[in-house]
Amino acid sequence: MHWEQIFATRMQRMKASEIRELLKLLDQPDIISFAGGIPDPALFPTEAFQVALADALSPTKQATALQYSVSEGHGPLRDWIVGQMDAIGIPCTRDNVLITSGSQQALDYLGKLMLSPGDTALLGWPTYLGALGAFNAYEPNYDRLIPRGNRSAADYADAAAQKGGQVKFAYMSVDFANPTGETLDLAARKNILDLADEMDIAVIEDAAYQALRYDGTPIPPVLALEIERKGSIDACRTLYCGSFSKSLAPGLRVGWVCGATPVISQLVLMKQASDLHSSTLNQMAIATVAQQIFGEHTAKLRKVYGARRDAMLHALETHMPDGVVWTKPEGGMFVWVTLPKHLDCGDLLLQSLETQKVAFVPGQAFFADGSGANTLRLAYSLADDAKIDEGIKRLAALIRAAA
Repeated sequence: MHWEQIFATRMQRMKASEIRELLKLLDQPDIISFAGGIPDPALFPTEAFQVALADALSPTKQATALQYSVSEGHGPLRDWIVGQMDAIGIPCTRDNVLITSGSQQALDYLGKLMLSPGDTALLGWPTYLGALGAFNAYEPNYDRLIPRGNRSAADYADAAAQKGGQVKFAYMSVDFANPTGETLDLAARKNILDLADEMDIAVIEDAAYQALRYDGTPIPPVLALEIERKGSIDACRTLYCGSFSKSLAPGLRVGWVCGATPVISQLVLMKQASDLHSSTLNQMAIATVAQQIFGEHTAKLRKVYGARRDAMLHALETHMPDGVVWTKPEGGMFVWVTLPKHLDCGDLLLQSLETQKVAFVPGQAFFADGSGANTLRLAYSLADDAKIDEGIKRLAALIRAAA
């Protein structure tokens, strides 16, 4: 059977995630990994989940926990999310919230909802690799979103038309972005809203790391800024994608989309066609744990991960040779490193794994056009201070020798 002859053309755009492949290295005890931006399992609220799952499977609740449920999501969880949204300046109702199987599913649904083949999505250069993977299946073109730039709406529209489509949305992670760790300032967020209004396109706000701010002053989400302008979430074009993966536990695969009800209703139809609903048992457990310990637990995460960020920045400052620069994130899990232009981080990774036993993600995977060969992403969420210092020291020696 020649399967490639019957695969849809979209499969030509879909590639294995370099990060998923690198995560396999975590099973090798001699590797110091700065690759996967994943939570430290030692910090999972395991006992709280044990109690919550036992409660969900109790005689009075097990019929609900193990049964089919509504596609929109578990009501008490959606109500809790409504409260969280209101706390960050996004007043909404349960009808503005759809539970998804992680925020990754939300990105897939939004790509499916808005992108026809040949349409254009605006995104960062670099951007989240998972977003590229989600959108690629719908055969779009990509154009560079420059939040602080002065490129006109007409220029974006003309470029999209020349490629046979139209601009449909701007995608961004505004707080501690994956992969750069950078945060968009208030002016940049307002600029994006201005551009989206002028072009009449959607804005997808990926807020996976919103709860992990270690210092600096919080900036209102883009959706909150738009509600200030327009008065109601149902008058807004911004769609906020949230997740419990970085704050509570990724294995339960629970995320959400918050936005205008006409969009949520269309996403519900996709949910019904895709997996009917996210796991009821998992949603019930997340709802219970979130209600009980979310604030306390995320405060603990900020303390631990913030210290690890500080350790990585100190190690980079101590060990890296001249000509290497990096971001200084206020939160999240990542530092973005730029090497001299003649270096290729894909080649460097192979050398690093063989000689230094240090893993990272080459930056080229995060660029829609395949550029950025001299960049790399470091994640500090898993390693302790000693491993961070030793790993950066080894990596710096390799870069010094290659330069």
